[in-house]
This record gives sequence, structure tokens and C-alpha cells, in this order.
Amino acid sequence: MSPAGPLPTLLAVAHGSRNPTARQSIDELLVEVHRQRPDITAHGAFLDHAEPRLGQILTTLDGPAIVVPLLLTAAFHTDVDLPAQLAASPVPVVQARALGPHPLLLRALERRLSEAGVAVGDPGVAVVLAAAGSSDPRAVATVAALAQDWSTTGWWDVLPAYASAAAPAPEVAVADLRGRGAPRVAVASYLLSPGLFADKVHDSGADVVSGPLGAAPEVAAVVIERYDAARVLLPPARPAPIA
Repeated sequence: MSPAGPLPTLLAVAHGSRNPTARQSIDELLVEVHRQRPDITAHGAFLDHAEPRLGQILTTLDGPAIVVPLLLTAAFHTDVDLPAQLAASPVPVVQARALGPHPLLLRALERRLSEAGVAVGDPGVAVVLAAAGSSDPRAVATVAALAQDWSTTGWWDVLPAYASAAAPAPEVAVADLRGRGAPRVAVASYLLSPGLFADKVHDSGADVVSGPLGAAPEVAAVVIERYDAARVLLPPARPAPIA
């Protein structure tokens, strides 16, 4: 495709939730993507629990697309589920990388903690980095590495935790930090949207729980970066037939 031609459609694909506010959160994120890059046409789609599903959206396209997984770690959905669905696409489509890990996501976490009244890097605050969780050890290790990196920026300590499929659970990590004498414990929700996992994280017993990352400008910037990086993977457009 010529750089001067139309840009491919951005399909932002989230896991999906039965919670209607989760869909609203994705819509708000795409509004922020459009604010930062009004030249990109973006649509949201879901893998489960919500409409429209990715397969439905693919059938409505009349040109190439880039799928950006709205997932914070690479695991089953990025490695197996999405490639299988994209293989049946009627239009040229490529898959971008998952959003995480990325330094801007840490900035988004700090933004949400600040909104909850927690000063960034406060040495009197221990942080639980609470992710959705996965049975894929790579995803668990990615969150643990992020917590380790973040722990060097002034906090009393930072521990990873997982709302499902891995240990420790958020409430266990909170109790651990309290037992070690942490003056104050905050949970940083490493989640994109409200839903079941966000509810579990909220009930962890911490002094403060930040909201999901949602439409934070930093998240939108990562979506755009992943989209732009994947554009080079699209096959060149075929020249129009000569009449």
C-alpha cells in the first residue's frame, strides 16, 4: 500500500466482559485514539462476552486492517486465538503486538494512582500491581518483571498479584505487605476496563485502589504505536486494473 493511500482500519480487540461499562471504556479509549490521530479509522471488537465479535467486524471491512490486541500481556489470545480468527479474514489483515509491556503503561498506572490520591513514588506507600492473571507463565513473568522495575522508583515496595489463574491473589499480596509493616498499601489496577477482575481487585483490602487504565492518553499512545509498527507488515496494495 502506498504511504499516500488510505490508512488501514484499526481494529482494537479486547477480551470482552458482560459488564456494560467495559464496552464504554473501550469506546472512550478509541475516542482518545482519534483525538491523538484523527487520520485513523478505528473500531472496537471483542473476543468473548460482548458484541461485536472480531469475526463480525472483519466481514464488514472493504479494505486492509490492523488488529491491535487490547491485552496487557502476550498469552493464549495473542498467540493462538487471534491468529486463528484472522486466518479466515476476507481482507488483508495483520496483528500488532499486545499493548504490554511498554513504559507508557507505567505512566498510565501512575496517572491512575495520582487520581486516587497517591503521590508517585511515595516511599510510605507499598504498591500491589494487580493484573488479570494468566495460566501462561510468560504473562505472569511479564507482570512480575514490571513490578520489579517499578519497585526501584521510590515506593516502599511493589508486589505483583493476579485476579485469576496465578498467585498471589491481590488480597494475599496486600496482607503480605501489611504483615511486613508497610505504612500504607495501594493497589494499582493493571487492567484496561471495569468488570469481574476489577471487582476482585477492588475488594483486596488495600487503603487505596486505582481505577482501570481505560482511556488514559498513555494507553491510546501505545495503541497508536503498535498500529504504526504493524503497518509495514501489510502486503502492498495491488494496482488498479487498467480499463
